[in-house]
Amino acid sequence: MDLFITKKKTKGGKLRQTSINDACDNELRNRTVQKIARFMYQAAISFNATHLDSFKEMIETIGQYGPNLKPPSYHELRVPLLQKEIVYTNELLKENRDECEKYGCSIMFDGWTDRKQRALINFLVNSPKGTMFLKSVDASTHVKTGTLLYELLDRFVERAGEKNVVQVISDNGSNYVLAGKLLQTKRPNLFWTPCAAHCIDLMLEDIGKIEVVRKIISRAIALVGFIYNHGSVLHMMRECTENKELARHGVTRFATAFLTLQSLHKRQKALKRMLLSISTVESKWANDAKGKRANDIVFMPSFWNNVTYTLKVMCPLVMVLCIANNETRPVMGYIYEAMDRAKETILKPFDNNREKCKNVLDIIDSRWDHQLHHPLHAAGYYLNPYFYYHNPKVETDTEVTNGLFACIQRLIPSPELRDKIIIEELPVYKNSELLFGNEFAIRAMNNKDQPMTPSIYFVSKKLNS
Repeated sequence: MDLFITKKKTKGGKLRQTSINDACDNELRNRTVQKIARFMYQAAISFNATHLDSFKEMIETIGQYGPNLKPPSYHELRVPLLQKEIVYTNELLKENRDECEKYGCSIMFDGWTDRKQRALINFLVNSPKGTMFLKSVDASTHVKTGTLLYELLDRFVERAGEKNVVQVISDNGSNYVLAGKLLQTKRPNLFWTPCAAHCIDLMLEDIGKIEVVRKIISRAIALVGFIYNHGSVLHMMRECTENKELARHGVTRFATAFLTLQSLHKRQKALKRMLLSISTVESKWANDAKGKRANDIVFMPSFWNNVTYTLKVMCPLVMVLCIANNETRPVMGYIYEAMDRAKETILKPFDNNREKCKNVLDIIDSRWDHQLHHPLHAAGYYLNPYFYYHNPKVETDTEVTNGLFACIQRLIPSPELRDKIIIEELPVYKNSELLFGNEFAIRAMNNKDQPMTPSIYFVSKKLNS
């Protein structure tokens, strides 16, 4: 009877007695959601599935149908319903294909090795509409040879349509570099570009090989490993740091090392208090070899000095890595400026004296000059209104303008169309005329997070139409 006499708050904040209907609705809902939960537990469905719009739509549709809904059979799920979903998915993908034809696209491929040691490559197409999965290929017989990789890439460019492809993106392995060069030779109106995130991660990896940085990372791993491998020490650490963790995971192995060093640096005092308390009480860890090493590391002044040095040289690159891995906006218009700013940020703590961090800057310049730097990055920087309209020097920067014209030269086959872009379209952008001068465009060019970034291919397609 308690179900029917308890009081419930109304929207106005007043209390009213719970009706029999309210109680029955609650009881019915509790029973229903319990059945849904039981199904998810038995089928081992991830709880994240409840965040999907399709899950919410399914529940809503079942509710609209009402009682006596006959569930789909095994055969229905396996054949007719699956075929209908394929048709529906293809209709969704048609919008992406239309965007590719209108504005151009990037073909991306990502290689990985499965548990059977097969070399698989996922092929994806990215356009302003988003990213579309094309196919996964077992490339075990291709990946070790650049010429075979080139043939594989060429087939997918043909499938997407060469006139629609602006760039083909891969990682930086020597076989992919060769495949990219062969592809550019055959297809003179597209670019091969290395993955920016992979190149930046290689910079971090090279910096990690510097003797000082290598020792710091090794000692940090030993310290964190000692703490996390002993339950009582871990519990004590969490008490001293107010439940803050030391081990933090990033998008790559070296980003993880940086985040862990950053966490250690923030909790330096707490770690010293913890190890002091271990050494002053009768504890088996105080006399343990690994415990003694952890204690020596924490109370070693040079360790913390070198942690600070490592954070100073790695932090700007990790920030660029975060930009490159951003999935909420196109990053081509940001990489060029981000790399310049990263080098300036590294220099600043060293009083802009390049000699004090020459080894780090040489690593960055080497990777940037020979791998990552690309005409598309320069053109993206030039055509990003936030940077162009806030930096008067862009127009006189030879490297940037050369990159822009190199892109126009390669991406636009027609000389007449190239002339039109340079003579008619670029002045409109430079002088902030027509649509570039309206209120929305002005707001966008003052907002770094959401700039209006036109692409060269959009300009060319618009002129064609």
